[in-house]
Amino acid sequence: MATTAAQQRAQAKAEYDAFLAVCPSRKLLERISDKWVALILAALGSGPDCAGEPRPMRYSELSRLLAGVSQKMLTQTLRSLERDGLVSRTVVPTVPVTVSYELTALGLSLHETMRGLKRWAESHMDEVLENRALHDT
Repeated sequence: MATTAAQQRAQAKAEYDAFLAVCPSRKLLERISDKWVALILAALGSGPDCAGEPRPMRYSELSRLLAGVSQKMLTQTLRSLERDGLVSRTVVPTVPVTVSYELTALGLSLHETMRGLKRWAESHMDEVLENRALHDT
């Protein structure tokens, strides 16, 4: 019995297994586990304090907010997020050109998870540092 294209896609989706090296979801996990991805999603999703609302941000604003990110890394990360449909890029033809980035609906859904991860890291950092010190002695 022949299967339709939709049935084949549904079967492939049901068979995603990130433990397999060839699974596309592994590449996605690799992308979204990058620290700059997490921080960009947090910034666009709710700002530095995680208390605001999602809003567009200009490149320069993101660059100032994300201490330590190089221009090259910020550009590459934003491009990859745009390619994956997590971030949209808007260009306004002003002088100079104004470019802003914001989360798409897909990006917002990921932001919720990443925001929790960021909060966890911030609230448990003291415990992790203590464990590292104990381990290293």
